[in-house]
Amino acid sequence: MIRHCRIFSHLVLRSQSSHVHSSPVRILLPLSANTCTASPRTHSTNVKVRSYLQYMKRKVQGSPVPPYNHVCQVGDPVLRSHAAEVEPGAIQGPEVQKVIKTLVKVMRKLECVGLSAPQIGVPLRILALEYPKKMLEESSTASVEARGLVAVPLMIFINPQLRVLDGRTVIFQEACESISGYSASVPRYVSVEVSGLNEKAEEVSWKASGWPARILQHEMDHLNGVLYIDHMDSKTFINVKWEEHNE
Repeated sequence: MIRHCRIFSHLVLRSQSSHVHSSPVRILLPLSANTCTASPRTHSTNVKVRSYLQYMKRKVQGSPVPPYNHVCQVGDPVLRSHAAEVEPGAIQGPEVQKVIKTLVKVMRKLECVGLSAPQIGVPLRILALEYPKKMLEESSTASVEARGLVAVPLMIFINPQLRVLDGRTVIFQEACESISGYSASVPRYVSVEVSGLNEKAEEVSWKASGWPARILQHEMDHLNGVLYIDHMDSKTFINVKWEEHNE
């Protein structure tokens, strides 16, 4: 899933800067009883309480099964698997339609602009994207022009194939709900074309450039077990709330 990063989504421009080298400075802090480690007893108690509550919830409701109403997080094997193609004859069946319905529901609940089936625990080649007009209106003119933002209606692609139309790449900060709370600069192709089947099993194709092209590439990666951290500039990888931790 690709999130719309209003704060950190900006075009990365190359510039030259001088580097100042200085000797390392050692700062000695007094030892204190108020360290950043929790009381072992308190931590153990909290874990036991959470475990018991989870046990009771699962005993009453049963363990959740895909398609989930939440997004799987990095570390879940489903995010690193190569998703399987969907049989065209099964697309309008209840199982696949449930996956599509859940995909759209979770995407809209989290207010993100793209989501793939593996992210809700289903290793099938299905992706959804949508860039609401309201979100576009909330973006600055400079951001719209720099990133190539346009409103995109809800689109579903099943067994999608991606073709690069413009081999040039642009770099923007990118985030994903499967790596919640982080972002990094990622290069993506300027323009692509996607073709496949829609939710009615009809053949569809779409040419996209700018931000929609980035969304498509991000979601296509998910279908192949690839995450944006595999493409990122590691020096730009940040916790998006790092400033709050210093307050």
